[in-house]
Amino acid sequence: MSEINIDAVKDYLLNLQADICRQLSEEDGQDFIIDEWERAGAEGAMGLTGGGRTRVLENGNVIEKGGVNFSHVRGKTLPASATAHRPELAGRSFQALGVSLVIHPRNPYVPTSHANVRFFVAEKEGEAPVWWFGGGFDLTPYYLDEADAIHWHQQSKEACDPFGEEIYPAYKKWCDEYFYLKHRDETRGVGGLFFDDLNTETYGWDFDKCFAFMQSVGDHYITAYRPIVAGKKDKEYGERQRDFQLFRRGRYAEFNLAFDRGTIFGLQTGGRTESILMSMPPLVTWKYNYHPEPGTEEAKLYEYLSPREWL
Repeated sequence: MSEINIDAVKDYLLNLQADICRQLSEEDGQDFIIDEWERAGAEGAMGLTGGGRTRVLENGNVIEKGGVNFSHVRGKTLPASATAHRPELAGRSFQALGVSLVIHPRNPYVPTSHANVRFFVAEKEGEAPVWWFGGGFDLTPYYLDEADAIHWHQQSKEACDPFGEEIYPAYKKWCDEYFYLKHRDETRGVGGLFFDDLNTETYGWDFDKCFAFMQSVGDHYITAYRPIVAGKKDKEYGERQRDFQLFRRGRYAEFNLAFDRGTIFGLQTGGRTESILMSMPPLVTWKYNYHPEPGTEEAKLYEYLSPREWL
């Protein structure tokens, strides 16, 4: 049984954040600004302390708004969002480390993307710590290119393959089910991977192997996303495409505020609001009872907003 190594997780996450920002900056031509933040003392009932590094690119040549956030926080008590499925952990102190990112491109033909990798430890004096990894990535196109979706899922599968042939189908399915807007009866996009509560009990993997899987998912995000950005960022578009992009971004906002576990966890723990809500799109529109005209590029997207096999 390998030992928990929080320092190794932290080093990996900081390096992952730096590499993703570097590669996306190369596509955009502008750099992410860096905002270091820290909680000097315990705050609120959760006793939240810690800090992080938020990196943001706004009004870029390619990225209209992108945020890549690293955080490492500690709290006296796990919030309700973290114990809903594991009530035996209520009352434990915790540490949470993670990188979470959302990229909203300017060009409507470039999909929005999201990724997150994280590690939790719940601790109680006199008892062994309970730890788990989680994360994944998903793609939200406005004008779907099937080749891009296939590439995205091929990278998802390659991230999982070294760990067993059953891993990709399971976490692809979980992603389809998680990123689902119940009130709209549609998926947020074309999916990818989602996993949570990954520890020794899941597959019998020790800490090192669970950590290795989280790293594989984290590393494959940029190999999946960058070629899509590079291939679409210079494609011409007009007002019609821009209007549809802003309308569909509304679905993104709805999911993040109503269903996203990370957003709910951050708000319930009294986390840093600017970092929690950095995932929100810069511009969004809502239209009453809008339906695209049949046969249009816009209507085609709706054919894909339900789970399907891409590979």
